[in-house]
Amino acid sequence: MRLNLICPLLKPVVTPPKMRFCYSLIKHYSASTGNSKPVKRRMERKPKLPANWHALSWEERLADTVTPLWRLSYEEQLQWKQEQQHKILLEMTKQLAQDSFHNFWNDLRFPLLPIVPSPSSDGYRNKSTFSVNKGVDGNPKTVGFYIGTGKLGNIVCVHGDHLLNMPPKHKMVARNYEDFIRHSRLSPCILFHDGGHWREITIRTNSAGHTMAIVYFHPQSLTPEEIGIHKAALVEYFTQGPGAICQLDSLYFQESTMTRCSHEQSPYQLLYGQPHIFEEVLGFMFRISADSFFQVNRGAAEVLYKTVAELNRACVGGTLLDVCCGTGAIGISLSPQMERVIGIELIEQAVEDAKYNAALNGVNKCEFLSGKAEVVLPSLMPTLHSEGGLTAVVNPSRAGLHFRVVRALRNHPAIRRLVYISCKPDGEAMRNFRDLCCSSDIQRKFTGDAFTPTVAVPVDLFPHTPHCELVLVFER
Repeated sequence: MRLNLICPLLKPVVTPPKMRFCYSLIKHYSASTGNSKPVKRRMERKPKLPANWHALSWEERLADTVTPLWRLSYEEQLQWKQEQQHKILLEMTKQLAQDSFHNFWNDLRFPLLPIVPSPSSDGYRNKSTFSVNKGVDGNPKTVGFYIGTGKLGNIVCVHGDHLLNMPPKHKMVARNYEDFIRHSRLSPCILFHDGGHWREITIRTNSAGHTMAIVYFHPQSLTPEEIGIHKAALVEYFTQGPGAICQLDSLYFQESTMTRCSHEQSPYQLLYGQPHIFEEVLGFMFRISADSFFQVNRGAAEVLYKTVAELNRACVGGTLLDVCCGTGAIGISLSPQMERVIGIELIEQAVEDAKYNAALNGVNKCEFLSGKAEVVLPSLMPTLHSEGGLTAVVNPSRAGLHFRVVRALRNHPAIRRLVYISCKPDGEAMRNFRDLCCSSDIQRKFTGDAFTPTVAVPVDLFPHTPHCELVLVFER
């Protein structure tokens, strides 16, 4: 068991109030060595809804849908998430035991450290997407969030003004967008085949108060000239009309005939203002484009990157392979302790931002590659040398890593440590965990030595929701 990864910068949450860092570590370590009795935990995926839920106000029902933990104090939320992560890791331990034909222990064989809290629990989101649909009053031009499902045909769009995780600026821009489309002669696009044009709006903000808005629009059969009239009206509303109160720094417009389009599929059109906003994280500045990924909770993202840096402290001086690197936040943040950083990211604009960010911060040891990780990584791995050590950090979406990515990482003998950051460890990531740790399998071309989980740290980036990031270290 490797316990030299722990550092005072990893400040644990007090869960329960009198728990201390050393006590938690000793408790989990003694459990892993069989010196404590197994603790049985039965956790629900979400807190149960009130018995009279359908009789509650629309606002309460929306809060229960979008922020299911809002009825709990923040300390209770953290304890709930800590227990949930223990349950998930216990299931992982069980599955790994089955794969390797080992006896299953009824508790973890590695330390699960106390969850690290978010510095802010309210109004923390720096990115929000508001939908357009039929509201409580029946108005189809309502901007908010859904209750219900399309399959059951009971969708209602409810204003999100009361949601605890939304900052006031996002709510203001959404309300003004609703006012604009209600005065527009164009109808909303609720179902693509039913026609209509105005779709959702995404709002991005930074800690300095700068605001970017991205309006999505279905062109249907309108000509470019006709669309131009409505784009001009949108700009006028937010720069000279009632929407000027929002003080937008950037206003983007994307014509899209699909649910989601990348910049390459349908370019984001800058109608007004600056093309980017910037955010500072751990002393580094990062450029954020309309469609680039950036953690939605800036303060908690700093805590997350500090956590990863401390867990990687034993590999100072080697090469960091940053898979699913986004705008390069993790790689650049860890660059002071590494000799070289190589990032891989699917979204081309994010890679351009990552390169710009490295140059902006005077970091010349970072290289960022564009493409699918399952395509780039297998050809890249043979070119990597092991001088100074090779560490991988992966931060995939909820879909987890592609099978070929896991295989390439596992089969490279120089990778002795892998840090996996997952926002949904009980989903497809669980399959990744099994593939990293299972016995060698010639048929599946898993020829490298198996990894072993050595420490786990939950970090709460999403207060009031059931989700958090789990940082899980694998070593061999």
